[in-house]
Amino acid sequence: MVQLSNDCFAFGGKLMTIDEALALIAARVEPVEGAESLPLADCDNRVLLAPLHAPLPLPLFANSAVDGYALRSADLPGDQERSFPVTARVQAGSPAQPIMPGEAVRIFTGAPMPEGADTVFMQEDVRVEADGRVTLPPGLKAGANMRPAGEDIAQGAVAIPAGRRLRPQHVALAAALGLTHLTLRRPIRVAIFSTGNEVMEPGGPRNAAQLYDSNRFMLGAMLRRLNCRVHDLGILRDDRAALAAALKEAATSHDLVLTSGGVSAGEEDHVRAAIEEVGSLVLWSMAIKPGRPVAMGVIAGTPFIGLPGNPVASFVTFAYVVRATILALSGAAPEPLIGLPVRAAFTYKKKKGRREYVRASLRYADDGSLEAVKFPREGAGLLSSLADTDGIIELAEDAERVSPGESVRFLAYPMLL
Repeated sequence: MVQLSNDCFAFGGKLMTIDEALALIAARVEPVEGAESLPLADCDNRVLLAPLHAPLPLPLFANSAVDGYALRSADLPGDQERSFPVTARVQAGSPAQPIMPGEAVRIFTGAPMPEGADTVFMQEDVRVEADGRVTLPPGLKAGANMRPAGEDIAQGAVAIPAGRRLRPQHVALAAALGLTHLTLRRPIRVAIFSTGNEVMEPGGPRNAAQLYDSNRFMLGAMLRRLNCRVHDLGILRDDRAALAAALKEAATSHDLVLTSGGVSAGEEDHVRAAIEEVGSLVLWSMAIKPGRPVAMGVIAGTPFIGLPGNPVASFVTFAYVVRATILALSGAAPEPLIGLPVRAAFTYKKKKGRREYVRASLRYADDGSLEAVKFPREGAGLLSSLADTDGIIELAEDAERVSPGESVRFLAYPMLL
């Protein structure tokens, strides 16, 4: 487990920007200790612990990039076409014999280049004669259509840097280098819970003033997509002593404690009081909409994050604050959220000085351009606004208005995890 100081999330300003929050998390949250070696099939979406140096070059040997005919560049035709005897045939997976001056070798894509050969003519550019000779045209450059050994990655070079969150292409690269296992940072253990007498488990009995818990399930699913090991503590009722005991116990065996709602200054916000009893808490007022109140704290050296109770606000702040914390705990390299420029198909007004996120869907306009259509209703409590859209439009702090036809920054939901 990582051990943080009680004041590590302190912030002296009034309103914290997203950039300030990300910088603070990156500077003060250290990676957890612990590693594990896993077979390649289990490495997707995991964080590589140390740089992976290529034990072999890629390609492993010089090979042909096309189906055609290989020869020595010294024998390339000058100003006129030239005929060569075809002395051998090399298929992918078969060894090749050295080529002699004045010879051509029939070769196929991926086959090893004969020793001495360094150029390949594509089969559609040559003429095969009745006697089996091949006539090659002038004009081809030396080294054409040949992949040198190590052209992709040189032996000993860093093939995958430390801290990279692995994707299928990284797993493929490791396999191409002949590896069967990789050393990874261990998964982040996260305790998650909901609080309050007003929330109930879905499907269970409830009275007219109670509602079914949804944020816990949303946040748990988002954590699992970041490859966290999630421990669901369920619903903790409004009992300060019980909450404090549960938080303290969770902090001793997890790398992060996460909840939503219940951390403001009201008389019934028992989570805040319980955390301050067993640790420390800082309430960040973030310059974003939705999602202004975010609580960051430390319990027995373990970070705590309290997200807003409204589901859309919880979703957006997770994408920035919790995601960044998980990546920092994992020792992962920063992964900036890079938006796609699309054309706005809506009008929108906002206050200057805060970053806003507008739920939207994409469609093709008549001219083939991508355009974003805003969800028709406002409100941070509308789960349908997340379920029925494709992503969020990010509006910068200095923006005050969006008009149809303007370019806006679109973040698809899968990019946020």
